[in-house]
Amino acid sequence: MSSSTDRSPNPARKRLLELHGVLLRLHKELLDAERVAYEQIHGRIASSGAFLQLVIHDAWFAWLRAISELIVQIDEVTDAKEPVKPGDANRILEQTRRLLVPDEDGEGFAKRYHDVLQRDPGIGIHHVETLRLLHGDVVE
Repeated sequence: MSSSTDRSPNPARKRLLELHGVLLRLHKELLDAERVAYEQIHGRIASSGAFLQLVIHDAWFAWLRAISELIVQIDEVTDAKEPVKPGDANRILEQTRRLLVPDEDGEGFAKRYHDVLQRDPGIGIHHVETLRLLHGDVVE
């Protein structure tokens, strides 16, 4: 990622970089929790490389790709040569707001996110941290 010192202040970029940081922490916590749950059923994962292959290819971890994709979008927008446009920042913030809605009766991400929040209180802390950032004002 480019250094923020080589750019003029850009509130939209700053907000996305803050979101990037909280999403990375949330994503790591979700991966760790899912690894524990996976290992309880399937046995110990042999190595970090084997875990990476599971994260990329195994259906167990597929639901987490939605957060991975948001992180990549933020990287692409904040690393671009042109300044981050408020509309781009607000679009990503809204995508994140819509994604991080746990739903006990839902499907896909919403259901799995609900389930992991119920079994791991530490993830709840990261969820609240993310929501605080997301519920700030829109970027102008």
